[in-house]
Amino acid sequence: MPSRHPPAGTSRRQAPHGRQLDDKPAKSARGTGHQDRLPGGRAEQVQGLALAGGPRRYSDLCRVIAGVSQKMLTQTLRTLERDGLVSRTMTSAVPVRVDYALTPLGDSLMPAVTAIKTWAEGHIDEIKASRADYDGHTAAGPNP
Repeated sequence: MPSRHPPAGTSRRQAPHGRQLDDKPAKSARGTGHQDRLPGGRAEQVQGLALAGGPRRYSDLCRVIAGVSQKMLTQTLRTLERDGLVSRTMTSAVPVRVDYALTPLGDSLMPAVTAIKTWAEGHIDEIKASRADYDGHTAAGPNP
């Protein structure tokens, strides 16, 4: 008879919407696995800011977020939904309408995302100079 408990060394997780997620090896928050990644990467930040003004359709997000491929946008939205930061609502229509919106948890992350964006904008010249300096040193080859 199968056990109702996950095997030792694994964790059984449920998504916020109640669907069962697969069993994956349990790792610490410092692990390298994708499942242990904390929200807040560049893509998540950009999409979160795009949703901060209210729900948006997928096609609107494609237009608002410059330079992101549809594949990357879809993957990131799925990750944000899985993390409980974004909700996805399908409306029966022709064509089917899909809207994305921040959840209360996602909304609570926006002050930190906005602060990072503000900091980056205020230091962009320093960051560019540092990148140019680094690229100049590494293009010359390794130091003896």
